[in-house]
Amino acid sequence: MVFLISTLEKYFSFLDKIQPDTLFYALILITWIISTWEHYLSYRQYQNYKRCQNVPAELTDVMTDDELNKARLYAMDKMRYNEIHSIFNQVETTILLLIGVLPWLWQTSGNILAKYNYFNYEILQSIVFVGIIMIYSTISNIPWSYYYHFVLEEKHGFNKQTVKFFIKDTIKKLLVTCILTLPIVSLLIKIIQIGGDYFFVYAWLFVTTMSLIIAFIYPNYIAPLFDRYDPLREGELLTSIETLAAKLKFPLAKIYVVEGSARSAHSNAYFYGFFKAKRIVLYDTLIKGYSISENKDDDKEKISEAESTLTHRKTNDVQQTNKKKAEKGCEPEEVLAVLCHEFGHWSLSHNLINLCISFLNLFFVFAIFAALFKRSALYEAYGFTATKPVLIGLLIIFQYVLLPYFEVFSFALTALSRRFEFQADNFAVKLHYADSLGRALKKLQVDNMAYPFSDYLYAKYHYSHPTLLERLKAIELAKTS
Repeated sequence: MVFLISTLEKYFSFLDKIQPDTLFYALILITWIISTWEHYLSYRQYQNYKRCQNVPAELTDVMTDDELNKARLYAMDKMRYNEIHSIFNQVETTILLLIGVLPWLWQTSGNILAKYNYFNYEILQSIVFVGIIMIYSTISNIPWSYYYHFVLEEKHGFNKQTVKFFIKDTIKKLLVTCILTLPIVSLLIKIIQIGGDYFFVYAWLFVTTMSLIIAFIYPNYIAPLFDRYDPLREGELLTSIETLAAKLKFPLAKIYVVEGSARSAHSNAYFYGFFKAKRIVLYDTLIKGYSISENKDDDKEKISEAESTLTHRKTNDVQQTNKKKAEKGCEPEEVLAVLCHEFGHWSLSHNLINLCISFLNLFFVFAIFAALFKRSALYEAYGFTATKPVLIGLLIIFQYVLLPYFEVFSFALTALSRRFEFQADNFAVKLHYADSLGRALKKLQVDNMAYPFSDYLYAKYHYSHPTLLERLKAIELAKTS
């Protein structure tokens, strides 16, 4: 391990020869180069959206020309929003860095503590620093989030939130983030401070352990704070899922349905859990005709609240929305096919492979951090001439120095993810769910108003899943092989 750090230190020794100002502008330039590349890809995708095309032959049984055009317009609206938001964030971040917001905020955090007679407490100062950033990020993002949900998603019929729901959700997210983040950051800084030469190993073990703990507690204790989770009701679907799970020896513990329709009309399905206690979660929007609430009084109360909050909606629009909701979703056999795809990920150990890759990568970046975080040039570049706070070192190295590496690593994971998706589809085909899976994928495409055509380069760089047309073609080939 000492040899690894020594090698990395020699590799990065060139940083000591660079003037702080030069290093600062070089790192900012790198962020803009990567951002420009992202905008170029988005431009290509937007041009793809602007081209009017006919419904592909594979989708003529589920999609009309009008639905294709609506999906195209929805995609264009989202792309415009994302581009404007991205450019704004990039400009805002650059301006804040240029005016020296990091050393100013660090000093302000120290001044706040000094008022209560806490001097030179780096961990407490780091907590105040992170807390201020999280509060600022939450507040500054509210207009963007509000526009996305109540203008863009509302326009295309996906938003189901009320303003009251949105405000409560935002507050809860901030509180949960603070409760989870601040203790972890504090302990991580302490480990780095007292860990000696091998601190990066202890830091890696700590973050790995905390990741696993959060992966356990989030779906069981945190997610229910935001959405309602009910056991899947007795019936054909429940019996079929349990039978399929038993056939595959999938260690199924429980099956939940989440009330995704309370916030959005989008649909999804996933499983979580460790070892012999796997749990399946289905969105109520995934199951055709399914309603998570059986209590009519609860339904009336929700309808009353929605009507009082969204008075601008016409009665005929609400009725039309309810009619469309009843038409959306998958039949039981198609839901089974979607779950069979998810079982394929489990059977082929895709999640375990991704977890191992993630932890190995984490070890590597902590080793790089160990080789870099004591170098004065990095701190001086961002205005820290008298102190070298651990938190600032983490921020500079992970967010700016390692940014090119993270871009390459993310692209590699995206390519691997697409390969895994093909394999999981093939798993479902081998269990004779090819036709059902194909129908389910097409229905989900239409229900989520996803545009079926994509720019090749944009898709390869961004899409963790193959495009629908690619998946349907692969399913057909697997059927005949």
